[in-house]
Amino acid sequence: MRNSGEIRKAFLDYFENKRHTVISSSSLVPVNDPTLLFANAGMNQFKDVFLGIDKRTYSRAATAQKCVRAGGKHNDLDTVGRTARHHTFFEMLGNFSFGDYFKREAIQYAWEFLTEVVRLPKENLWITIYEDDDEAEKLWQEVAGVAPERIIRMGEKDNFWAMGDTGPCGPCSEIHYDRGADYACKQPECALGVCDCDRWLEIWNLVFMQYNRDEEGNLNPLPRPSIDTGMGLERLTSLLQGVDSNFDTDLFIPLMDSIERMTGIKYDQGEKGFPFRVIADHSRACTFLISDGVLPSNDGRGYVLRRILRRAVRFGRSLGIEEAFLYKNVDVVADIMKDAYPEIEDKKEFVKEVIKMEEDRFLVTLNEGLKKVEEIIAGVKSRGNGIIPGAEAFMLYDTYGFPLDLTEDVAEENRLVVDTDGFKQMMEEQRERARQANKSTGAFAQEVIISELMQGITAGPTIFTGYENTRDESSIIAIIKGDRLIDEAVEDDVLVITANTPFYAESGGQVADAGVITGTQGEMSVENVQKVGSCIVHEGKVQGRLKLGETVSLMVSDAQRLDIARNHTATHLLHKALRQVLGDHAQQKGSLVESSRLRFDFSHLASLSEEELFRIENMVNEFILGVHEVKTQVTGLEDAREYGAIALFGEKYDEQVRVVEVEGVSIELCGGTHVRNTGQIGTFKIISEGSVGSGLRRIEALTGRGAREYLNEVEKSLKAAASALRAAPAEVGNKIEILQHTVKEYEKEIENMKGKISRASSEDLINKAYDLFGSKVLIEKVEAQDAGTLRQNAEMLKDKLGTGIVLLASVSQDKVSLVSFVSKDLVDKGLHAGNIVGTAAKIAGGGGGGRPDMAQAGARDKSKLDEALAAAREMVEKILA
Repeated sequence: MRNSGEIRKAFLDYFENKRHTVISSSSLVPVNDPTLLFANAGMNQFKDVFLGIDKRTYSRAATAQKCVRAGGKHNDLDTVGRTARHHTFFEMLGNFSFGDYFKREAIQYAWEFLTEVVRLPKENLWITIYEDDDEAEKLWQEVAGVAPERIIRMGEKDNFWAMGDTGPCGPCSEIHYDRGADYACKQPECALGVCDCDRWLEIWNLVFMQYNRDEEGNLNPLPRPSIDTGMGLERLTSLLQGVDSNFDTDLFIPLMDSIERMTGIKYDQGEKGFPFRVIADHSRACTFLISDGVLPSNDGRGYVLRRILRRAVRFGRSLGIEEAFLYKNVDVVADIMKDAYPEIEDKKEFVKEVIKMEEDRFLVTLNEGLKKVEEIIAGVKSRGNGIIPGAEAFMLYDTYGFPLDLTEDVAEENRLVVDTDGFKQMMEEQRERARQANKSTGAFAQEVIISELMQGITAGPTIFTGYENTRDESSIIAIIKGDRLIDEAVEDDVLVITANTPFYAESGGQVADAGVITGTQGEMSVENVQKVGSCIVHEGKVQGRLKLGETVSLMVSDAQRLDIARNHTATHLLHKALRQVLGDHAQQKGSLVESSRLRFDFSHLASLSEEELFRIENMVNEFILGVHEVKTQVTGLEDAREYGAIALFGEKYDEQVRVVEVEGVSIELCGGTHVRNTGQIGTFKIISEGSVGSGLRRIEALTGRGAREYLNEVEKSLKAAASALRAAPAEVGNKIEILQHTVKEYEKEIENMKGKISRASSEDLINKAYDLFGSKVLIEKVEAQDAGTLRQNAEMLKDKLGTGIVLLASVSQDKVSLVSFVSKDLVDKGLHAGNIVGTAAKIAGGGGGGRPDMAQAGARDKSKLDEALAAAREMVEKILA
């Protein structure tokens, strides 16, 4: 037996002796490669070498590379702990040739290391090759002496590697270890290439990069073919240490011991040990990710880390751990890995601090979140469709910080599924709102470049004329394409700066104006406007030709400007109403004013009641009906404050400020565009209110045309409901209450009838029970509407049988339900209801358990139900005999 450190060292030493340069592992965070979340293979740090972009002083290399596969294309997160060989964090041992040696040497080195250095039995090694790679098949026989029957040809999906749709690629050979028939699955043909069971353990992949795929898909031979190989240290260690699972190696045993000490529970190598394996794996991933500079966040790499960490915390809770614990495993990981990765030891105190802080933060919401999950699960089970809606999964993510995979874990434990498509749709909608709210980020990331370019132009600040009108004429003083000034733009996307403009630049939560800039030979559709320094910059697409210095007409879209103005003035009215109804603490903390809607964030500790929302909405509409004049003036900041103007959160003000006064209602400092009087707003309708953070609430609302369209849709839906109910619209609510009462009465009658039918059916089933060594045995498939009804029937039959065993099974909506009762005297003889149910459920593709006297389970494969019941019957008969 070798320890993992010796195995890692043996690999690197072997290849160093073969004139390979041993290169340290790169960081888990790829350098200059936006296509990757994390390093997930040994070749990542050599990608530019393979592409010919980078040159090294060596042509052969060997590494032990830190890898993470959790997020993006390569994601093993959901598989961790369920198999013996999958991990989020793992080490990949690899040897590489950059135009030096090729297939013959790669095969020779791999075979020699496995059979002579670490002494794996040759007869247990099998090879898979690409289906058209005759050269590899010949070399495996010639160099390694592998018998032809132990070389399996596979298709492109399994044995052809490509860096991307185009570029370096080639066939690969995989070395598999046959662990023997004891590990085989129950498929009729358990063979390499046919199934992916635990008998066949892939340990090493040799990639022969010999082609370059062009854009037409043609494979052209590379002038200097290369080699890229990868072997999982954890898998090789499990073989050399003679254990069935990676989790039983010295890379994980100390972590299992640590979890045992924290929980007081002995690690089980079977299904019950699943939480242990998840926590152990995630402890390693969190430790290495944080030590490489990744911190928990809500996007990108940080979000993946947060998912992993919170998943471990949740499984800790399933083992009875109520407080922060994961950070304690950092010391264990460091002790195991410090010789190979000394940075882990150096940074462990910082890593512990980060994990502890994130654990504490999550634990604050976890209890409430788990309660909410239980409510959702109860609701789903009562509806009987077995699906957690995407909206509810998103709410758990958005409000309680539950990553989707965590919700999926809980769902699976309750034999439910999550509507992932619905969740992803809501995530995308949120991202789109964020993109719209911050759409200037990408387009104007070159603010510094614009400022530098404008320094060479003798022109003053852009004069904004849009408060007075939406039309103007001006001369073009700059046209910018990328990082340079140009003299003209022809059919191109550019930035245009004029001496003056009526276009409002995005600011203070208000989006930019849209419209058209028209010249003598062309025009530009203005799609975005930003202020950079003292310049107002228009972004858009030129159709025709615009020239530097020419006089152009600038025309703002009047309809869009008015819609934006309606929503902006409405935010001032809403702010006033909130302070009136809730108190002066309800201060504006942010806003978004678009043409289609408004969003308003304010400080308040509790959710708003229906009565409060009604009062707020009604007050704003009263302000609108009052047709209050909206006046503006520019004055000194101190004078404005003395006048009673409210300065808003997060805004930076100059000494001279613009005051917007809704006469008799509100006075605020504001640089946005507004209506002339509140009557122009038309109407105001709140469509949502909710939390966006601790002590922070958000209202979304519509005004003007948007509100009218919304109310028209509501009225249309109300009329449709009224028609279906054969009632007047005003009577719909009362009619529904009557119908609900009637439905409840019918449901009671149905339940009574079901009970009578069940009792009648039970009488018939009693006759099917048979005597076995003095005990009654009843194992049958029956009809039942749901698992609850099935359990009631089984319990009733158990009571009637006296001494005996009952196992009933039913199929509802393609799902199998199983329930078993065992009388107390037979429990004392060694019969266990959980074992009976578990035996049947396992065959039918499910799982479950319970007490010795009662247990229930669910399964997916109804076609195996008869076989499952027969197996349970055989088990019972053996025990009673």
